[in-house]
Amino acid sequence: MTGSDAPRILFVCLGNICRSPTAEGVARALAARAGIAAEFDGAGTGAWHIGEPPDRRMQAEARAAGYDISGLRARRAEPRDFTEFDLILAMDEDNLRAMERMRPRGNTTPVEMFLSYGSSGRRSVPDPYYEGGFEAVLAMIEDAAEGLLEKIASGEIGAR
Repeated sequence: MTGSDAPRILFVCLGNICRSPTAEGVARALAARAGIAAEFDGAGTGAWHIGEPPDRRMQAEARAAGYDISGLRARRAEPRDFTEFDLILAMDEDNLRAMERMRPRGNTTPVEMFLSYGSSGRRSVPDPYYEGGFEAVLAMIEDAAEGLLEKIASGEIGAR
């Protein structure tokens, strides 16, 4: 942790090229527009895409909605993320379980489902990499990011 009053939040998906970089980019943009202090990052539970930019289809969808995620690069989640972030948000159940398996002994950093902050009623953000649906995924991410930022602004989520 940085010692800042701004919460540090990590978004996690499988390869860190579709869902988590989009959540990172959307959350950053919405927080900046609202004047909400928070730090965001993204990571993947797998190592296939380390160093790569977000999927071009996801970039195009984000760009069309006013978000630039082109400068982000994929990285793999690491055990140290549990001490560097105040909250870890998983895109689906597999990501949540992978992060829990990685959790250092005695660490209490919350790992939650990202969509629990949204109003969609869904639990998981579907992975559009193989099945498409980038526009729907972006809409889910925007909705959950808005809910997350409301919790940050109200003080319900803060730096530990």
